[in-house]
Order: sequence, then C-alpha cells, then structure tokens
Amino acid sequence: MFIQQAFKSLHAWWRYLLGFIIIFLASQIGTIPLIVAVLFKIISEGGDVDSLQDQAVLMGVLDSNLTLFLMLLSFAIGLLALYFVVKYFHKQPFTEVTTARKKTDWGRVLFGFLLITVTTVTLTVVDYYSNPENYIVQFNLVPFIILAVIAILMIPLQTSFEEYLFRGYLMQGLGTSTVHKKFPFVVLYSIFATLVYFVLNLSFTLDFETQFVYFLVVIGALVYLCNSNYLDGIINSGFYQKFWSVLKRNSTPLIITSVVFGALHIANPEVDKLGNIIMIYYIGTGFFLGIITLMDEGMELALGFHAGNNLISVLLVTADWTVFQSNSILKDISEPSAGFDVVAPVLIIYPIFLLIMAYRYKWNNWNEKLFGKIEAPIAVSEKTTANTTI
Repeated sequence: MFIQQAFKSLHAWWRYLLGFIIIFLASQIGTIPLIVAVLFKIISEGGDVDSLQDQAVLMGVLDSNLTLFLMLLSFAIGLLALYFVVKYFHKQPFTEVTTARKKTDWGRVLFGFLLITVTTVTLTVVDYYSNPENYIVQFNLVPFIILAVIAILMIPLQTSFEEYLFRGYLMQGLGTSTVHKKFPFVVLYSIFATLVYFVLNLSFTLDFETQFVYFLVVIGALVYLCNSNYLDGIINSGFYQKFWSVLKRNSTPLIITSVVFGALHIANPEVDKLGNIIMIYYIGTGFFLGIITLMDEGMELALGFHAGNNLISVLLVTADWTVFQSNSILKDISEPSAGFDVVAPVLIIYPIFLLIMAYRYKWNNWNEKLFGKIEAPIAVSEKTTANTTI
C-alpha cells in the first residue's frame, strides 16, 4: 500500500521532523530573491522599507510576471530540497513517495490535469456569458506569452512541491509514525499547544520573536516528555491503548495533512475578502486530494489535478484580491462575496470527480484504503529496529 511502503526505507519519526524542517528552511531561503528585488525597487524609488511588512506592497511593487516567477521560485527550491531529503536522508526511491506502482503513471497525471482544466474552463466561459458585467478582457499578447511561459514552467513545480510534501512525504511520515506507542500523546499535545498558541495570539498578538520562542519551548517540552518516564502510566492505560488503535489507521495522516494543508492557506488574501468560510474549500480540497491518493495508491491524479487547477486559474482569470496577480485573459471585477459557490466544489463537484475517477480506475475496498489499519512489517533488521523507537 502507498503509506506502508515507506516502512522499507529509513522512517524514524525524527527523520521526518528534521526533514520537514530542512525542507521548510529551504523554501524560505527561496523567498530571498523576491524580498531583495522588492527591497531594491523600493529603495531606488525612495520608498519606505517598513512597507515590506504589508503583503499587498510586497506583491505589487514589481511587474506581475516577475513577481509570479520569484514567488514560485521558493516552491521550486523547496521541491529540490524535498527530493534530496527523501533520496539521501531517508534512502527512499522518489518513485515510492509518488506511487505504489513500479513507475509513475503519467496517464493518470494527464487525466487529473484534463479533468479539472476542462471543468474550470467550461464553468468560467458559462459564467462569463451569464454575467459579463463581472469581467473585463485584459488580454495583452506579449505579457500573456511571458506569463504562459512562466506558468507552464513554474506552476507544476509549485503544485508538485505541495503534493509531494503533504500527500507524499508527510502522509507517509505520519502513517509510519502511528505505529509508535507515544504517537497518540504527540497528537494530543500538538492540538493543545496549537490551541494555546491561538489563544495567546488573539489576546496579545505575538510578534515573530515571541512565536519562535514559543515554538522552541513547545518542541523542547515535547522531546523531554517523550524521553521521560512520566508517560508510562498513561501509555499503559486501557483508554490510551484504545485511542492508539483508533489513530493507527490511514484516516489519521489523511485528516492531519488535509487540515494542515487547508490551514496554511489562511494567510491568503482570499480569506480576508471572503471570510473564514473559504477555509471549507481549502480544507475540503486537501481531503479530496488525500482521498484520491489513498484510493489510487499513488499521487499521480493529485499531481495532475493540482497543477491543472492552479495553471488554468492563473492564465484564465485574475482579480485584485487573489493570491496570484497575473496578466491573465480575464479579470474578475465583481465584488467578492462568500455564498454557496464557495462550498459547491466540496459538496458537489469533488464528489462527482470521485465517482468519475472511481469508475475509470475501478476503485474498490474504500473502507480498507481510507480507514485500514497501519502495521509495521514484522521482519526484523537493523533498519527496522533502529526506526521503531520514539
């Protein structure tokens, strides 16, 4: 199975934690060119450097095509770091993070891409002719060609980074970690620490330095508790063992990666314009991509779908309040509002997509693939025993 095959490689929990930190830092380093370019532009024009703290300023100083390229560059660097972490830190073939098949099925990637592309183009054309007052045509050949080149080269890297990170690396990492006896405690501790963070941030608006210190304290306390004897009584209790058996299933990495994937979009400008209801769409999309990955025993459909969704969105329609500002064909000038159309993809379109994919690829045994128990191989080796402690 897709998750279980990670047991064949170096899969200790600390490797995934350290690997995630390396990947995250690499992606942040990738943002430096954008910040430097914007900073240089502001200084050369005698602007206020403090304005960099405003995301609208950061995204609006440079030409939109250049901004898009530099913004997507961080994802490309993150993807490169992820590749090296998987290959050299986990000693895992990159294909095994992609699929449970012997090789990547590019036909599936193309199918996922075409499914969302045709749907998006069709719905956009219908809406354009139904509500022409909501759009203006801003097509300009030269800027659009430049945009198309950047988008075709860079957006698949951006979406692949997100898919490999969430539906591949973290889903397998969390899945293999569920077999460790202290995993339920880590989950509960993480939920508690996250809730405390939000309460503190809402009450005092924590600055970056304070958030970083809080993060270090939380991680330090977790490591201390996991390596102490204080948890022995709790771990051996009947309730804990039952809770552990509930978590030791495919649904656990599916839920965690989907929620985190959606939550990371909370900083997008769409959230400010449409409200928190848009999070239903982001988290729902995470669940959809996770479900098709588990049901299909690979990420190919998710890779194609995500790339098609973002690529066509950038080339076809833009708006002043979206995360991607581009020289697209159309510009949406309507006043943004959150209605049923925000949740319609999750409630209507995604279920239809699932039925289409299930029919095409003969999916069965849904309960086992989505909620089946995760078990480590019984075979004993230096690699296995070295990675079954927490």
